[in-house]
Amino acid sequence: MTVLSDRPGTALLVIDVQNGVVGEAYRRDAVVATIGDLVDKARAQGVPVVWIQHSSEELIPESESWAYVPELVRQDSEPLVHKRFGDSFEDTELEEVLARSGIGRLVVTGAETDACVRSTIHGAFARGYDVTLVADAHTTFDKSQWGAPPPDQVIAHTNLYWRYETAPGRTAAVENAEEVTFAG
Repeated sequence: MTVLSDRPGTALLVIDVQNGVVGEAYRRDAVVATIGDLVDKARAQGVPVVWIQHSSEELIPESESWAYVPELVRQDSEPLVHKRFGDSFEDTELEEVLARSGIGRLVVTGAETDACVRSTIHGAFARGYDVTLVADAHTTFDKSQWGAPPPDQVIAHTNLYWRYETAPGRTAAVENAEEVTFAG
């Protein structure tokens, strides 16, 4: 269990599912639909959904590429955390948002597997959170021209190693969306 003993709650994190991030992502439509189902499930159970949105030279605020995909619509009551670095905690208010809601466990979805998702799961784990990565709810685009493995292998490898991540007082897990429970 989390080392954040005063935080029994769970939140769903939706990381960077923006037009310019997932436009050419592996299994884009299936992953976005799976994330949408998890958002609906979380909302139905009263579990907070926290949205993360990246800004950069390519993702200029208020541009079409910066916008979240149209299939996923944030409710006004749900926190939106803006970031400029891979780790969603780095130089953002994410920690404060989670602390206010008593969140010690994160269920993580989004993009890109080998960038912001990976950075965020590690950042959360190092900060004491229990972290469940949803195996079929994260994606990336093909970076093999730069020496990376194909996207399906990047996703499979991330799911494999995260399943075995360990640290004192917290847990790392990998679950398919259909297996996800938001109960701690």
